[in-house]
Amino acid sequence: MQGFLKNLKRFNTNIAIIDKNQSFSYKMLLADIYQKTKELHIPDGSVVSLIGNFDYQTIVTFFALALKHCIIAPLLENSPKNPKKEEIIACDFSIFHSNITKQNHTNKHHLIETLQNIHQSGLIIFSSGSTGEPKAMLHNLDKIAQTHIARHENKINTISIFLFDHIAGIDVLLRQLSIGGTLTLPPERTPDSVCEQIQKHNVQIFPAPPTFLNLIIFDKSYEKYDLKSLKMISYGSETINPILIEHLKRIFPNASLKQTFGTSETNAIKVKTGDDVFMKLSDPNIQYKIVNNELWIKSKTQVLGYLNASMDNFVDGYFKTGDLVETKQINGEEYIRIIGRAKELINVGGEKVLPQEVEGILLQIDGIKDCVVYAEANAITGQSVVCDITIDEEKIQRAEAKKIIRSFCKGKIENYKIPSKVVVVESLEISERFKK
Repeated sequence: MQGFLKNLKRFNTNIAIIDKNQSFSYKMLLADIYQKTKELHIPDGSVVSLIGNFDYQTIVTFFALALKHCIIAPLLENSPKNPKKEEIIACDFSIFHSNITKQNHTNKHHLIETLQNIHQSGLIIFSSGSTGEPKAMLHNLDKIAQTHIARHENKINTISIFLFDHIAGIDVLLRQLSIGGTLTLPPERTPDSVCEQIQKHNVQIFPAPPTFLNLIIFDKSYEKYDLKSLKMISYGSETINPILIEHLKRIFPNASLKQTFGTSETNAIKVKTGDDVFMKLSDPNIQYKIVNNELWIKSKTQVLGYLNASMDNFVDGYFKTGDLVETKQINGEEYIRIIGRAKELINVGGEKVLPQEVEGILLQIDGIKDCVVYAEANAITGQSVVCDITIDEEKIQRAEAKKIIRSFCKGKIENYKIPSKVVVVESLEISERFKK
């Protein structure tokens, strides 16, 4: 980490971070990091839960801990899962708004001890835990930071809605600082707040999950602010629907669209966009192969291991991503498109249904604002296709929704893929990471 921070000195007076509309230069950021390192009276190599929000002071503490070769677990403020997570990682200290609390957890995982023995900093990222106990993933933070050194200066302004407990949030932070650019942190992660910050600070790059981009469109937040400064919108973390891409092109004609890719296990991966949905995995730090339509990746910066789960998802060093893909040759090179998640496949009497395919059809219906398709147990077919939808009630009446959907889908997809149950909801359930 010392090498990464040393590289930032050349940017000096550039604005590094805008937080709550206050600007901090690289000179200020580095001075605060080194001062915080002196103030942190905890042993080098400690396992620390860093609790807070993605703000300037938390970023300062994050880098100060890394300089002390600590193993850092970024945790969100007010999360009820924090005590359990601290127990999983057996943390030595927790830091919350500069308050340091000593913990009494013991029995460190051998992977943590390995990092401590070589005096390198670590990063612990948790999975969402939506289907069970969250998995704790240990990364070598120094190795990740090393991949961002010696980039060319580019004083662009990027806004981040990804949080610092997410691998994408850490990647955006390191990537932006490594080029001497500005990272704008919105006061709130809402469409209005983000669009207001884009206008106010002339933000040029906007990385976001498709679900959040969809919120901006259907809340019509883009109509309230001048967003002409945007030069690029990058999307990743979940499959994007072609209908959403068309909306983005229409609303942001001056912004290019770029697909991104990465997983919590492999870290962010450089890709080359072939068109709006196909991409080439062009990162020299990775190898990949496709096994039974599933993408497997081996990365030089991938996770060292899980602290509370088996490594069954790894085979010969390759991580089984769970992403189902199809391939396409463009100018003699292989490009891939993610078509869904293996665990989300719906089995209707032996026939496989990809939720994303059905969602793509439903979103073509005028009056359906958003939707999510999923499986429900069925005594006859094993599973059936169900969809939750949000609608524009000026265009679709609730009582007519199922009839309209079945009529529209006829002839476009096979009958077994057409939702047998339609639920009209006020809003879809969205996680803190903006995933449906």
